[in-house]
Order: sequence, then structure tokens, then C-alpha cells
Amino acid sequence: MVSGIGAAVSSLATQLGAQPVASPAQGAGASFTDVFQSAVKDVDSLQNSADQQIAGMVQGAGNADIGQTMVSVEKADIAFQLMMQVRNKVVSAYQELDKMQF
Repeated sequence: MVSGIGAAVSSLATQLGAQPVASPAQGAGASFTDVFQSAVKDVDSLQNSADQQIAGMVQGAGNADIGQTMVSVEKADIAFQLMMQVRNKVVSAYQELDKMQF
């Protein structure tokens, strides 16, 4: 199940233009922290790109395209929503582990 979620996240990230991240199950040796930090950096770069395009639109830059700006804003929004859902699942899993009695 975890590999299925990882594949779905990688697929969505690739569609959003993010760099693919190798999963630790594939022998890459990347820790969860590294993968999560990479995902946060990708979301941040999408947000920054959208912000720059919005600023170009507001300033009336000649090469500003409203369609491309809207696509960038939606990519950033979807990536952020995905990151928040992953975060919520991680927090939920931690809370479940915390409730267990050993």
C-alpha cells in the first residue's frame, strides 16, 4: 500500500513538473526526511514561480500570459494541497503510534 501511495505521489509530482524522487524501497537509500524536504522544496519552487508570474501580470509585463499564470497558480495550489494531505497522514500515523501501548 505504501509503495502504491509513493507511486501515486511520484506520478502526480511528475505531472506537476517536479523532479522525480526515488523511493527508499527501490534501494536509493533516501530517508523519509530527505524525500519530504525535497517535496517541500519542489512545492516552494512552484509557489515562487507562480508568485513571479502573478507579479509580472500585475506590473503589466509584456510577456505575461494569463493562461500560463493560471496554470502555474493551479499547479502550486494542487502541489500544496497534496503536501498538506501527506503531512496530515503522517501526523495521523504518528498519533496512532503514540496511542499504542507497549
